[in-house]
Amino acid sequence: MVSKRLPSFKKLLLGLLIVILAARSVVSAGPYAAEIISYTEGTNAQIGYNDPGTVLGAPSFSVPAWPSGDQDVTIFASAWTTEQIVSIGAGGSLVVKFDHQVLDDPLNPFGIDFLIFGNSMFWDSDWPNGLADGIPSEPAMISVSQDGFNWFDISDIFADDLFPTQAYTDTSTAQGADGSILSDFTKPVDPAIVWDGKVYAEILALYDGSGGGTGIDISKTGLGWIQYVKVFQDLTDTWSAEIDAFADVSAVPEPTTIVLLSIGGLLLGIRRA
Repeated sequence: MVSKRLPSFKKLLLGLLIVILAARSVVSAGPYAAEIISYTEGTNAQIGYNDPGTVLGAPSFSVPAWPSGDQDVTIFASAWTTEQIVSIGAGGSLVVKFDHQVLDDPLNPFGIDFLIFGNSMFWDSDWPNGLADGIPSEPAMISVSQDGFNWFDISDIFADDLFPTQAYTDTSTAQGADGSILSDFTKPVDPAIVWDGKVYAEILALYDGSGGGTGIDISKTGLGWIQYVKVFQDLTDTWSAEIDAFADVSAVPEPTTIVLLSIGGLLLGIRRA
């Protein structure tokens, strides 16, 4: 009797697997901001840094180096070209939209739900070797929304601040150009790390494979999810923040991955039976 029921059970599991894969393809259409809703250039924005399309997709991986060639983006060497970042400036704002709901997921590392990548970097008091001695800050305020009309401010975290971008996990030096393993731009840095006074290799270890970025916890707004993010500055600001990218944080472990592995194990067991 058991053997006669196995084919139907296998069909049920396969059907469930197809449904989960379809749902996952929608949710995981892309971890990065997908659409520019609006951009207002601030009064003291950096000249020429006014293309908001630069923030779509992944953060920058490399930058032109002096006097020639390229170098990897590191925590001591940030993105800086007009093709990589957009400047906000006093009274300026940038609104982007994800192509999916960014969830307040309890499985997200450190409770962080999405990341904003700027062009901040640690001040190097031992250039070019990389010894963190503070971080020059050009902060911009952050708001989030589900519909693009009703906004909720994030009051205690600012864009273009901690943590600087690290494009590759294996760039050998602070000003190097030999990285080959991309960092995880959907993995936040632990906000509790102590980075000041540490050398490049020590901070890389603390990053633990993360690509950096300012981490935002949606739960502070009371919302279960968001789809729009606004970065903006006050009219009285004397500085200009620069933005490179936005990314949805990946849950660890990812729930659908666990389900898929479980179903795969069941199917394998059934096949052997």
